[in-house]
Amino acid sequence: MSAWGIAAWLMLGGSTVLLFIGMPVALTFIAINIIGAWLYMGGEPGLMQLARSSVSSVTAFSLTPIPLFVLMGEILFHTGLALKVIEGVERLIKHVPGRLAVVAVVAGTVFSAISGSTIATTAMLGSLMLPVMLARGYHPTIAAGPIMAIGAVDMLIPPSALTVLLGSLSGISISKLLIGGVVPGVILSIAFVAWIVIRVSISPQLAPIDQDDSAQHRGWARWSLFFGYVLPTLSIFGVVVGALAAGWATPTECAALGAFATMLLALCYRALTVDAVLKALKGTAGISGMILFIILGATTFAQILSFSGASNGLVQFITGQGLSTNMIVVGMMLMLIFLGIFVDQVSMMMITLPIFMPIVQALGIDPIWFGVMFLICMQLGLLLPPHGLLLMTMRGVAPPSVTMGHIFMAVVPYVAMSLILLAAVFWIPAIATWLPQLIG
Repeated sequence: MSAWGIAAWLMLGGSTVLLFIGMPVALTFIAINIIGAWLYMGGEPGLMQLARSSVSSVTAFSLTPIPLFVLMGEILFHTGLALKVIEGVERLIKHVPGRLAVVAVVAGTVFSAISGSTIATTAMLGSLMLPVMLARGYHPTIAAGPIMAIGAVDMLIPPSALTVLLGSLSGISISKLLIGGVVPGVILSIAFVAWIVIRVSISPQLAPIDQDDSAQHRGWARWSLFFGYVLPTLSIFGVVVGALAAGWATPTECAALGAFATMLLALCYRALTVDAVLKALKGTAGISGMILFIILGATTFAQILSFSGASNGLVQFITGQGLSTNMIVVGMMLMLIFLGIFVDQVSMMMITLPIFMPIVQALGIDPIWFGVMFLICMQLGLLLPPHGLLLMTMRGVAPPSVTMGHIFMAVVPYVAMSLILLAAVFWIPAIATWLPQLIG
């Protein structure tokens, strides 16, 4: 076996084995990095270079949006504004089959536009709306499915911490990647609503006609929360994406604007208490610290792969097989979907990006198109049994009457719709690239 082949097996194979046996992601890559630096970068000098690279990887200015995007969602959750948004959406949606499930999708889409955390969206909607739907006779699959599915869409609609992370690790334009996910995310949300309405219309017993609480709200009472809370909250999305699209601000500046607008909004509603701020900051520090610790391992891992010759060797091997560009892209997407069954999204990025991105560059593949498909595959990974992160989140907040069997069955149609979207983006790249190209 060639020298680069041995390096590839050691670095990629070793990290994959450690992840599969349950070792924490950050510790997995740090351990492999230490071994790789010692073997391929000259022993002790290599370890010193590893330390310097690790520090520089987490002090990059381009990573600043991550904690700011996370903070936006944390502030909304801990100040209680999120609850007002749910109530405002619920008052507007009337006389629709599976009304509460539709409310969950619409409210989740609103949160996707203001929160950078998929887990937080799913946990909040699951703890608040799932018990209500079950109490009103909804089948567990029709109640739990939309909540998990729309939580995954959070990854596509900006602001999204994982999108910033993907752009940072891959070298793809973060601003274009953020905007590129808007159209696919909205398409999925509309598809989810259509599926719920059609499914419940065919089988009304899945979601009995509930007592429409919005019926008691007429005239201004029905619209007051929409104009008082939902629209002002959505204006945060307008601030972030508008400034980004117009070129008035960088992704970091947009994230800062969004965080400031969120805190200002909470202050106007007199909901920004010291306790809420402390809880939001604590949650933000925990999530951001974990992500940055993982970035530390991922960046140096890619550097050692390149230094050992494994990256270049793998690229030459794959591009020399005579496969068409489309076949190679399909192979990469299938690998991502397979990995999504077993490992989390950050692990998927760290295992594949050091190999995929040199291939993307060598073949001249549109990085925005590829990046959006990568995001869809990661979104699929959140929902794929048996270890999908949002499946575990739902299990944690669901009542005992909702079994893992219910949860697995609930996500099947939404996984199918996500696969259809992935195929559509593959055959019609404009779905992902039109909006970034439109704004230049």
